[in-house]
Amino acid sequence: MPTLKEVLYDKIQQHRPRTTRLMKEFGDTVIADVSVQQVLGGMRGIKSLVTDISYLDPYEGIRYRGHTLPEVFEMLPKPEGAEMPYVEGLWYLLLTGEVPTESEVQDVMIDFTNRRTIPRYVWDVIDSFPSESHPMAILSAAVMTLERESRFNIEYRMGASKMDYWDSTYEDATNLIAKMPLIGAYIYRKLYEPNKTHRYHDPHLDFGGNFAYMMGKDIPYDDVSRMYFIIHADHESGNVSAHTGHLVASALSDVYYATSAMINGLAGPLHGLANQEVLRWIQGVKEKMGNKLPSVEEMKKFVWDTLNSGQVIPGYGHAVLRKTDPRYMVQREFALKHMPDDELFQYVSMLYDVVPPILKEHGKAKNPWPNVDAQSGVIQWHYGVTQYDFYTVLFAIGRAIGVLSNIIWDRALGYPIERPKSVTTDMLEELVGIKK
Repeated sequence: MPTLKEVLYDKIQQHRPRTTRLMKEFGDTVIADVSVQQVLGGMRGIKSLVTDISYLDPYEGIRYRGHTLPEVFEMLPKPEGAEMPYVEGLWYLLLTGEVPTESEVQDVMIDFTNRRTIPRYVWDVIDSFPSESHPMAILSAAVMTLERESRFNIEYRMGASKMDYWDSTYEDATNLIAKMPLIGAYIYRKLYEPNKTHRYHDPHLDFGGNFAYMMGKDIPYDDVSRMYFIIHADHESGNVSAHTGHLVASALSDVYYATSAMINGLAGPLHGLANQEVLRWIQGVKEKMGNKLPSVEEMKKFVWDTLNSGQVIPGYGHAVLRKTDPRYMVQREFALKHMPDDELFQYVSMLYDVVPPILKEHGKAKNPWPNVDAQSGVIQWHYGVTQYDFYTVLFAIGRAIGVLSNIIWDRALGYPIERPKSVTTDMLEELVGIKK
């Protein structure tokens, strides 16, 4: 049976002629116009990146290698007795576009286990951070500390062919993704449970199961981890974290530089911190309601009062999606089964019933439906991960799966350094006919 790397190599060989032909025969074909609003609005909607790993459909949500999230959760192999698929299976799917067999997933598990050894100096760097440090700063530094292990840098200095850059990048990416759960769990213990002994990885457990074990969490937190890492793995290449990783790697910086940069982008309140902001808001609503579940009419009044005061309902709306985020629905179904009586989830569930019709009537939201952040923090809180700042570390571990898959393929297809052209405000005014 061929290994994941051998399957990936065959896929790369098949794909390279496609990009070569597109560049050679259709390089001058215009595929999008650009408006002033897009230039000034953060390049939103401009078609200027390529990724075959995922696509965000406005009405179906994220697709991984052409498959919707419900299809992914249905197709991928699952550990015995688990509800959620192996994260290792998603890694295989994102890299190759093929759904792995149980045997192929087991091979990836063994490969990850063999790559989990982390040098002592990385633990020393983590331990040197003050206890009040933000976990994302520590995670970024730990990944950067691993940079000296880069195989790509060694191969590059030895004069490797551009056609082979993907090979050492694959090695670096697989090494890093195998280590990130260990680093994340160690950071958690350092900051929030310093009096507990750190649990080292169990070589018999899968990616999600092992993370739950190292965090000291019981079943079904292993399924929570699998679910969380899979739904956050990728979201096209244009969001801040994915694009930052792509951009830095386009300069042939190794994956440690690129992933550290991705983590730094994810740490922003407009991106990865949104889930903790939603949770904080829901807890505030609960407090305003006297710590009891309100009636539907009381909740409707609260939502209207919030909107009429000029505020928004956190966790609702999305820049691209025009339906309920499938990532929200995966979590909702899990919560309905495992934690239906959780007080915070009951608030989330009531908001799900109340908010969309009100936002439609209000008329200002393009998408009145909940997104992934409307649910994710509440589930972590239920299982005892009550430290807001750590939620983005979980996000980062999942997002690295998609970002690293993309970087491997960027190197395989020889994509160039990214260098968009800028214009001045004077130029924009001249282009639209504003006279001075």
